[in-house]
Amino acid sequence: MFNLNGQTYIVTGASRGIGNVTANILLDLGANVVGGYSTQPGQLKGLWAEYGDDRLLPLQIDLSAPGAGFRMWEQALAYKGQINGLVNNAGIAPSTPYDAAVNLWQADWARVMQVNVQAVADLCKAAIEYFEAEHAKDENSTGRIVTVASRAAFRGDQPDSLHYAASKGAVVALMRSIARGFASKGIYAFTIAPGWVDTDMADVTKQPGNEHMLDEIPMGAMAPPENIGNMIAFLLSGLVDHATGTTVDINGASYVR
Repeated sequence: MFNLNGQTYIVTGASRGIGNVTANILLDLGANVVGGYSTQPGQLKGLWAEYGDDRLLPLQIDLSAPGAGFRMWEQALAYKGQINGLVNNAGIAPSTPYDAAVNLWQADWARVMQVNVQAVADLCKAAIEYFEAEHAKDENSTGRIVTVASRAAFRGDQPDSLHYAASKGAVVALMRSIARGFASKGIYAFTIAPGWVDTDMADVTKQPGNEHMLDEIPMGAMAPPENIGNMIAFLLSGLVDHATGTTVDINGASYVR
């Protein structure tokens, strides 16, 4: 239906799960990818072996470190000299009971907000400034940002995941604000809000006693990560730019707004 030949995209959290599947889809469509990872390249090794240095740059970056988003953007831009889109996929979700000790509570909240919100905001700031400058040189130049949030942003989450839900609500508001503020400059922003996705991050649902976590899904199963990756590629394609500001729910109808 479309290809992304010659385009270059950043995908954070690309070593596994949704991020790795998304990187694979973008590469299959002809794009170049800068795939971010925090500690180990994981499944990026297989993609690198298949596509090589000319198509894929695995980039180690710890998004929990202050300023990491800006450093990632600079290194990614140096790869091909251009960036056409940003996929904010990386996120963390530690289990932090509401009655945890104050020092643990604050440390977990700070780390979740740094990775899930501040690093996303920093990458978005760098992207907006770059896309804005490119648009000033060529009014046909565009840039797209897709951020993976969660249904938790809208329906809330469990008591030990208050910080996660709050962080995802923040990035939904961020994407909507970017869409409203910068569409006139050819900058488009989209959000995807998955429910349970069949990746290793959802292994908790397969533990004995947690069957109820999936019982609420009318489709009867978690979403395949390809559903999210395919939608990300579609939003990056430029075929639906007037959907800027929208949130796409991919949750098997477990939460319908």
